[in-house]
Amino acid sequence: MNKKSPVVRYTAREFNSIKNELVEYSKRYYPETYSDFNKASFGSLVLDTVSYVGDVLSFYLDYQFNESMINTAVEFDNILKISKQLGYKYSPKSTAYGFVTLYVSVPADSSGLGPDTNYLPILRKGSTFGSSGGQLFTLFQDVDFSQSTNEIVVAQVDNTTGVPTSYAVKTVGIVQSGFYTQKQIQIGEYERFKKVDLDDNNVLEIISVFDTQGNEYFEVENLSQDVIYRQISNNNFISDGVASILKPFPVPRRFTVDRTRTTTTLQFGYGSENSDTNANSIEPAENVIQLHSRNYYTDVSFDPTNLIKTDKFGIAPSNTFLTITYRKANPNISNASAGTVTQPKSLVLKFNNLDVTSQSLRNAVQGSLEVNNEEPLNGEIRLDEVEEIRNNAINFYATQNRAVSLLDYQAIIYAMPSTFGKIKKCFITQDQNSFKRNINIYVISIDNLSNLTTANSILKSNLKTWISRYKMINDTIDILDARIVNFGIDFNITVDSAYDRTEILNKALLQLQLLFTNTKMEIGESISIANIYNTLNKINGVIDTTKVTVNQKFGGVYSSNVIDLNSLATFDGKYINCPKNVVYEVKYPSLDIKGTVS
Repeated sequence: MNKKSPVVRYTAREFNSIKNELVEYSKRYYPETYSDFNKASFGSLVLDTVSYVGDVLSFYLDYQFNESMINTAVEFDNILKISKQLGYKYSPKSTAYGFVTLYVSVPADSSGLGPDTNYLPILRKGSTFGSSGGQLFTLFQDVDFSQSTNEIVVAQVDNTTGVPTSYAVKTVGIVQSGFYTQKQIQIGEYERFKKVDLDDNNVLEIISVFDTQGNEYFEVENLSQDVIYRQISNNNFISDGVASILKPFPVPRRFTVDRTRTTTTLQFGYGSENSDTNANSIEPAENVIQLHSRNYYTDVSFDPTNLIKTDKFGIAPSNTFLTITYRKANPNISNASAGTVTQPKSLVLKFNNLDVTSQSLRNAVQGSLEVNNEEPLNGEIRLDEVEEIRNNAINFYATQNRAVSLLDYQAIIYAMPSTFGKIKKCFITQDQNSFKRNINIYVISIDNLSNLTTANSILKSNLKTWISRYKMINDTIDILDARIVNFGIDFNITVDSAYDRTEILNKALLQLQLLFTNTKMEIGESISIANIYNTLNKINGVIDTTKVTVNQKFGGVYSSNVIDLNSLATFDGKYINCPKNVVYEVKYPSLDIKGTVS
């Protein structure tokens, strides 16, 4: 007679249940072999050891399974890897953008009726300016002081004749946070899908990559993308009003950029030098429609980023040195308040007519340059919160690279590349009063102290350009500033006589300060008076919270927006409602939250 097959139960997953199953198993199938189940016996030691190992294995099995899904993963690196699979680009640092006003003093011409145009310089892209907080800002594009739209006023006159001797020229430039730097890395033997680590967690963007032979490598979204679009100067600019023409160019040498908390990695393909192409530009029709020897063609999908049809994912560098130029972020947050960027640092000026100008006067013009930011520079947000990355990745994946619903727009906004700046909070709503059902997007940014502030015009312009890539063709969009309303809290608590009144009051103040410091309120989010009561009543030693008063703070260092909070309170007093274009903020929790003990 065959021995009955043992019954194995797979429901036991922790120590006690595994041990009980093993004991039952031993009693049923080995009753004569082993019967000493005393806790001090050697058999009990074996059962405990096996149960311990089973418990540990069950824990790691559950843990690894949880870490494989973005909704349940808790480790930061795992969330980044899954987010990358969903198409979300992680950037630990973003860019602050804004306008700066530039002034330069230029000698007058021989008649004294205007500045000598030979001394009107071009301030080159890459020039840097400093702020009072120590941050550096880099000029985004060339600034021409000879443009007719610049403002020109008399700076100095001859005391005897009254004829002007110099003129002050005022213009505007766009700056972005950070500064340019270079790193040279030696590349050894050929390696498939070569990875190069910059070992720098402050990289904002890669500017250029060249090898020793002068070959340039281009950044692409993915290695299968073998075409970029370059700007070609348009000779008919005056007649048609178009300054540049976009033309496709093949990029056999290319790389992708992957970022983590600590490193920035460049990855190349696995092609060799033999797979290079000598074409400087391409014609899509000649590459996409491939007839070969047939007199017909099949219907193929047109991918504008994959035209030269190579299968090597680009040429990998080997036996050379790579010179990588990149823009590096400031160590501290780079948002700057108005009037703080006033220090010219590294200036590159170009004068068109060197033969007819004096070196000493050119130096004087460069030395006279002054800078100031009349509006705040903002847009930098440090995205370190796991939940923010998780939600952004999930929402971005759901959009499928198009914005249809209001949540799609929100996901697209938060996924804007960090080099264009970052929006801290946004709220999207359908404008019911609009004939075309216009979409209103209310946005807010933060300043250098992480307080809410209005997003500047450059940041909003970048955002509108970014959204235009994904929105439906019939959608019309307005990007508006959310109104900041600052408020403070006054409360009164009753403390148990067994506790120190001052100590409990300090704990209550600290709890409320943490409540309004750790998380900024969303645009349109109501103030929960009930939550304030609940937070205070949970403190050990507090018998009851007798009163909570919310009062608005405005003027001076606070927002100038005024709103009637009493009219927005609900009937039961549990909430203070918020208009859809308003965001509430306790700007200075340590000052604006006050309490008393009765």
